[in-house]
Amino acid sequence: MDAMPFLSSPGSTTLLSTGTVALAEIGDKTQLLALMLAARFRRPWPIVAGILVATLLNHALAGWIGTLAASWLRPDVLQWIVAASFFAVALWTLKPDKLDDGEALPARGAFIATTIAFFIAEIGDKTQLATVLLAARYSPLWEVVLGTTLGMLAANVPVVVLGSRFAARLPLRAARLTAATVFMALAAWALWSALSAPTP
Repeated sequence: MDAMPFLSSPGSTTLLSTGTVALAEIGDKTQLLALMLAARFRRPWPIVAGILVATLLNHALAGWIGTLAASWLRPDVLQWIVAASFFAVALWTLKPDKLDDGEALPARGAFIATTIAFFIAEIGDKTQLATVLLAARYSPLWEVVLGTTLGMLAANVPVVVLGSRFAARLPLRAARLTAATVFMALAAWALWSALSAPTP
């Protein structure tokens, strides 16, 4: 029996992916990058479009890697890896993020600069790893990519549009604790699935 039967309903993978990444993104370095881009270019909608394109490309690649891992590994091995990885991301989420000191932004228009900067910043980031894990654990892939992209937009668009006044009001510590709790719950569910799976 599935421990979380709601995930078998239509659109549930999208909702889970959206909520997970939106929470993980609050206070993340890419959200700080969005704030820097907004302050530099002062053109919110090209920045939002750049975030959308970069996230779709990056998360589609991450999701594809996740589905490949799911096809290569035995289901029981995959469950243990996913459980351990979700636990690691939960701990990672508790650590405040920051941009590297003196990090330069591409000297191009707002859209191109944002697309390049966000794609690079997402490589190896916890939201990219979360996308890999979600794609390895849940299906269909397009819902995972759609959900993680919506989560990125939900966390970053208000920062781009409203700027530092909004960012300063974000309850970062509470958001990190909530995101860590979500990842812990996903780790526990994957662990429970691994322990309850029938032995081949």
